[in-house]
Amino acid sequence: MFEITKKKLLAPDIYYMDVYAPRLAKSAKPGQFLILRVDQAGERVPLTISDFDPQKGSVTIVTQALGVSTRKIVALEEGQSFANFAGPLGHPSELIEMSKKELGKLKILFIAGGVGAAPVYPQVKFLAGMGFKPDVILGSRSANLTIYREELKAISNRLFIATNDGSEGTKGLVTDVLSQLVEKDGEKFDIVITIGPMIMMRAVTEYTRKMNIRTIASLNSLMVDGTGMCGACRVTVGGKTRFTCVDGPEFDAHQVDFEEAMRRQGMYKTIEKKKLDDHECKIGL
Repeated sequence: MFEITKKKLLAPDIYYMDVYAPRLAKSAKPGQFLILRVDQAGERVPLTISDFDPQKGSVTIVTQALGVSTRKIVALEEGQSFANFAGPLGHPSELIEMSKKELGKLKILFIAGGVGAAPVYPQVKFLAGMGFKPDVILGSRSANLTIYREELKAISNRLFIATNDGSEGTKGLVTDVLSQLVEKDGEKFDIVITIGPMIMMRAVTEYTRKMNIRTIASLNSLMVDGTGMCGACRVTVGGKTRFTCVDGPEFDAHQVDFEEAMRRQGMYKTIEKKKLDDHECKIGL
């Protein structure tokens, strides 16, 4: 069993958990994900690894309670355990494979939206550990939904925050901050890595394509069973069909068909909403 050793609320309906999983902690790399089940009858839930500590044998996950399964996850408390906690799965970030010399030549910018800040963290942490601190833009609807601000501020070169309501940082979108940096401040980035809502990643990609900035997007939000067998994570990349959980989760953003990906994601959100409505109805009986 995989015990929850630490749990805390990061923002409304967004929870941080450290889970004791020593084998996974020793093998995990930034950019990878895991599959968990709350109990033996539970649904397989893919979550990006938010951090890992091989010495303590712990793996960190961040979960936003949106559907039935994620609500079951965040309902667990410290001392309770998950029935299954398998990984690491997927390909790690390509940055992990680069040498110090290669990394030293790159000016890197991370753009995270919402809970996307959690999977961005281990990549920024890795780079900082190599002696390279990238810039980071965090976006959220409001200040109370901005997570990992202090953790990322401590290990990044510069941290920029954008909120839709202007309650923190720039009032607007992450692309407003990005365009300010590139067009007004004259910043030149070699690579942008974006993780977050599909609509945000699409907007970032449209801008970086126009500015000819290489961009990587993590499509982890498309995954359902994490094996590729269900087919839910199919996405067209460079005109070819790819499976996010097997071939990704990170892809060349300029090659991703975001319109198709957003349609697919919308379809499964409708199914999940029905499951949630049915679940709440049964609880009320």
